Amino acid sequence: MTTPALSACPSGPGAYVVALSIAGPVAVRLGGAAPASLRGGRYLYCGSAHGPGGLTARLARHFRRDKTIRWHVDQLTTAGEVLGAWAIAGGDECALVARLGFLPVPMPGFGASDCAQCRSHLLRWPRRVPKRAIAAALAGGGPTPVWLDPST
Repeated sequence: MTTPALSACPSGPGAYVVALSIAGPVAVRLGGAAPASLRGGRYLYCGSAHGPGGLTARLARHFRRDKTIRWHVDQLTTAGEVLGAWAIAGGDECALVARLGFLPVPMPGFGASDCAQCRSHLLRWPRRVPKRAIAAALAGGGPTPVWLDPST
């Protein structure tokens, strides 16, 4: 079975979950605060894409390593490896965070500086939690979101 490339991504607005692997500790800066250390491991970042190009454009940016650091997650996508992403057309990033609420929050405030309801939009993805469990949680009883592979 082949994994769809970014070309299979819905082109309109929506939400997404980027899966990342960080080899070792990474210094992460949130706003004007002193950098905090994020330990190595797997992480899920929930975001939204409502601007020009929608989900396809946003995920293409996250899949690139060479970019200007603009958002919190850029610090991780340039320091680690993007494993892939799930894109949910018309989705809401906070709803995705809620569906993944069984995962630990490694860094409060990450990606959620403009969010009044979420502690963080970054979640730690322990090895004991299989990818299919994440996909099922994201589906929320609906169709399973498509996994997009950055290397294809």
